[in-house]
Order: sequence, then structure tokens, then C-alpha cells
Amino acid sequence: MQDNKPHISVVSPVYKAENIVHELVSQLHANLRLITDNYEIILVNDDSPDDSWNMIVDECAKDVRVKGINLSRNFGQHYAITAGLNYAKGDWVVVMDCDLQDRPEEIPNLYQKAQDGWDIVLGKRFARKDHFLKKSMNYLFYKIFNYLTDASIDRDVGTFRIMNQSVVKNYNKLKEQSRYFGGLMNWLGFKVIAIEIRHDDRFEGTSSYSFNKLITLTLNAILSFSDKPLRIAIKLGMCITLFSVIFIIYKIVHMFLYNSTVMGWSSIIASIFFSTGLIISILGIVGLYIGRIFEETKNRPLYVIRETKNI
Repeated sequence: MQDNKPHISVVSPVYKAENIVHELVSQLHANLRLITDNYEIILVNDDSPDDSWNMIVDECAKDVRVKGINLSRNFGQHYAITAGLNYAKGDWVVVMDCDLQDRPEEIPNLYQKAQDGWDIVLGKRFARKDHFLKKSMNYLFYKIFNYLTDASIDRDVGTFRIMNQSVVKNYNKLKEQSRYFGGLMNWLGFKVIAIEIRHDDRFEGTSSYSFNKLITLTLNAILSFSDKPLRIAIKLGMCITLFSVIFIIYKIVHMFLYNSTVMGWSSIIASIFFSTGLIISILGIVGLYIGRIFEETKNRPLYVIRETKNI
């Protein structure tokens, strides 16, 4: 008799993918069967504005191993992943995007590598198919994030990975409101290795991450994992103070030695504008951190589910 507990779970957040869901599920079935027939596919609809949920419902009706979660509103990719992981029961859990840029046929390779004793196996894209702007934004994001958090996350590694149930259980214990999946996984630790995988063009459509969304993700990720901006602000303030003291001493000495006059009002006004702008910027950084504290104290649920299928 087959155990009800799946050996492998696949979690995929779905957004604007009404014409992709069928192909995604079809490819997952074909490749997961190479490993085991005891698997589940969890598709999390992040309140997609198209017909994605109905497509998920259709797939759930065809095979009970396909499971659907429909969120009440658009919470965002990283929250949708969290929702899926909370329901994933497999010994091994795969997380992947729904756009088929990360190929389901790489799952057996990730699984095989994981059997060597690794807790997490990451898919490293060796030839990214993204357009120039997205590549540039991705490169800039990881440069800033790694510098400000002292992390070392590879920019060619996305969400595509396989991990054991122990990793998933510990991830599900993390309840902070600001979610960045890659950063939280990096914080957990465990034995991690990356293998090279192929990266395809999107099956259809364009990325839902606009420039503003990428900026928001960057700010959320940095504020959630680092207080370095505050430490930089302190150092900057100390440097300006030191420079000001040296400059004042210099002007006093220069006045006594050479009987020079005091600098004009324009230089004073410029200094006031500079220092005021700096103070406002630092207060803005502090305000962002206070805002994060305010969000955490509300203790709201990370997501709200409208309905489920086969769960």
C-alpha cells in the first residue's frame, strides 16, 4: 500500500500564467515520474488577474497529486512560496517559478545531487536568457544586497532548488513579515551546493517584476537582513563632524596668523543645505527601520487563503 506522504513536493507560485499552467504541470508529471510516482505538485495562485486559478482547478480535477492554493489577494511571490511550503509534506521539496525558464527536466539532476548528502541543492543558471535590463537590475540587486548584508548569494541562483523536509520545517518557523526567500534560506545555513542548470526563455509573456517592484524588493531585503545602512549613517556623521572640527580649527588658526576674514554667507548656506539634506536622509533610513518594527508588531498572518483544491 502506497504511503500517503509524498516523497517529493513541488511548490510553484503562479501569476499571469493561464497559458502556462497546463504545460508546467505536464512537464512536471513527466519528470517527477522519473524519480517516483509518489509526489505532489502545489500551485499557489497569487491572486492572478487572468484565468490562472481556473486552469489550476482543471489540473487538480485531472490528478489529485496536483494541489491548488488560491490566495485572497496579491501578497507577492515570496509570500506565495511561503504558503506553498507550509503545505508541502514531501521528503524533498522543490521550489520553482511557473514561467518554465527553469526547466522541470533539471529536477532529477537536483534530486540526484541531493542524494550525496546535501540538504539544499541550488540551480545555478549558466546561460541566463533574461533581457539586458533585467540582468543589469539583478546584478545590481545582488551587489548591493551582498555588500550591505555581508552575505555571498550568487546572482545566478534564483528560487529553483531542492531541499529536504528538515530545511522546510525550519523555514516555516520564520514568521517575519518582510519576506525574501533567498535571504531567509541563506540565513538558515544547512549543507548547500549549487549545480549548473539550463535557463530557457519565458514560455509566454514578460516578467511581472516592474522597476518599482524590484526597488521595493531590494529595500525590503536589505532592511530585513541588515542594519548596515544605520552603521554607515553613523560613520558618515562622525566623519562629517571630524571634518567640521578640523575645518573650524584651521579657520581659527588662519584668522590669527593671517588676519583673514570669515567666509561669506553663500558658503554657510551651502553647508546648511548639505547638513540638512544629510540629516533628513539619515532620519529617513531610521524611519524605514521603525516602519519595519511597526509591521512586525502587528503580528498579522503572512498570507490569507481564499480556497484550496485537493488539500
